[in-house]
Amino acid sequence: MSKGDGLDPKDWTAFRAEAHRMLEASLDQLEQVRERPWQPVPEDLPARYRIGQGGDLVGRIERDVLPHHGGNVHPRFWGWVQGSGLASDLIAGMAGAVVNANVGGRDHGAVYMERAVIDWTRRRMGMPEGASGVLTTGTSQATVIAFQAARVRALPEVRQTGQGAVRLTAYAGVGVHNATRKALELIGVGAENLRQVPLVDGQMDPAALTDMIAADREAGAVPFLLVGTAGSVDLGLFDDLESLADLAVDHGLWLHVDGAFGAWTRIAAEPWRGLSNGIGRADSIALDFHKWMYVGYDCGLVLIADEAAHRAAFAARPAYLEGAERGLAGGDPWYCDYGIDLSRGNRGLKVWCALEMHGEEALAAAITDNCRLAALMADEVEKQPRMALGAAVVSNVCVFTARKDLPAAEQTRLNTAIAQDLQESGEAVFSTTRMGDRVLLRAALTNHRTRDEDITAAIAAVARRAELSDL
Repeated sequence: MSKGDGLDPKDWTAFRAEAHRMLEASLDQLEQVRERPWQPVPEDLPARYRIGQGGDLVGRIERDVLPHHGGNVHPRFWGWVQGSGLASDLIAGMAGAVVNANVGGRDHGAVYMERAVIDWTRRRMGMPEGASGVLTTGTSQATVIAFQAARVRALPEVRQTGQGAVRLTAYAGVGVHNATRKALELIGVGAENLRQVPLVDGQMDPAALTDMIAADREAGAVPFLLVGTAGSVDLGLFDDLESLADLAVDHGLWLHVDGAFGAWTRIAAEPWRGLSNGIGRADSIALDFHKWMYVGYDCGLVLIADEAAHRAAFAARPAYLEGAERGLAGGDPWYCDYGIDLSRGNRGLKVWCALEMHGEEALAAAITDNCRLAALMADEVEKQPRMALGAAVVSNVCVFTARKDLPAAEQTRLNTAIAQDLQESGEAVFSTTRMGDRVLLRAALTNHRTRDEDITAAIAAVARRAELSDL
């Protein structure tokens, strides 16, 4: 005999009380976020997570889950490029949990909400009316989708016959994010066919690019893809996207822009908005809402200018996925025709809630302020006589050394130790990156909670530890 609703609460009154308790704990976590930095994971935590212990679920979450977050919610977290999350995510999470939408297709509200989010973003990026898109886990997945569309445009029969002996080549600036390499590996082009173009003043060298394309064609390859960067991972640099768009047209290449975080300069104030001029001319853009739009993980997006090319790369409707003129199987498009996933979560709800609760102007102001704060950090670094910038701040990334007067190996040792010490103390989270023969401290400002005093206090903490290195 069927147990019917056996997995639903047997006592809804008791469950309601526990749910309210969880809500209060969640609100405390948000309200007190400044007092809750990252902390090293206790040795016994894996044992506490062992499956099958049961008991007071909410109490266990309060004790064993909420304190052991990844740190990116804290105002002094600037490691890697991670967004800080929003209060609106809590509301979106509750609504999303009870609706439990599969946004692979069919005719229901979540599909229309995703369309609204995609169209809003398309307009902000300056892409043409009718451009296509699909929400993804992040820019890495978005990049795979974009590159597959580019490959199918170059080789229309590739989905049926495979790539065979054709050698496709792709082009990107030195230091392009590893997502580009991974995507080329996944779609069968291969990492060896990625040409890394030298940079001049932080941007792809058009003369070197032109020479590489000509050499590959002469060798029998088929150049098919040009990858521009809007916000490089190490330094926050931007390619000249207008120039790349012209070159892509001249050489018959698909222009993709890796805009994981930097695409969002499109809604920032000048001069930062101008960094991404030309992005709307791209054939595809990959970006994240969970980075510089602060939305909770995970939520990325790929935009593709040619809807037909996007659909051609992925559409496949077996009998069990046939549409209908009316009923739940109606509605078009189905997002399973535009990406990898058939089963897809309701990512659009988080973005919609963020825009409706906070407003575009507030989000744009936070992005602009992050750029201002990165410049402030550079100023604070330059005030310290023994610190030095690794490069000028262009957008929201600041890279520096704690002691310019030490040999490179000693700078590497000290900067690495300072990053780890500050993380473990809870004072601030910097990550590190390598420039030349040195490891440097790196801050990526994608945190809406950061204030001026956080910047000054963190640089002062670096300076104190640098001084201790003399002892």
